[in-house]
Amino acid sequence: MEDRLKKLRKTMDQTSFANLNFSEQHRRKIHEKINKQDEREEDILLAIMQLLVQEKTGFELMSLLRGRGIQAFDDNEGFLYTLLHRLEQSGCLQSGWDQTEVKYYQISDKGRKLLRKAEKSQVKRQIILKEVLGG
Repeated sequence: MEDRLKKLRKTMDQTSFANLNFSEQHRRKIHEKINKQDEREEDILLAIMQLLVQEKTGFELMSLLRGRGIQAFDDNEGFLYTLLHRLEQSGCLQSGWDQTEVKYYQISDKGRKLLRKAEKSQVKRQIILKEVLGG
């Protein structure tokens, strides 16, 4: 298998990536953007958990996140519901429907414990990502 990977790399170097040149400055900028995006998702997860201490709808949550300056969902509202689903699947959130078929979200006991732990710790980002996202 290793030989196949070497051949693949050689082929890609000769075709797809032959004309691409990245300076060290380019590489640093790419790494910075990747790291900023990771931090942003971690901060978003923490904010969501903090806001859902009290029951809220997805719409209410989105408005409150915008109020905190988080605009990650402005062009892609589905991303918020994906995160809510992931939090729910990990047991950090619970949800329910009311009589008017509106879905409400609220942090669970497991989520509260995780949130307390994350807020006390200097490494809150790693704690949340590992627990919620399985990282």
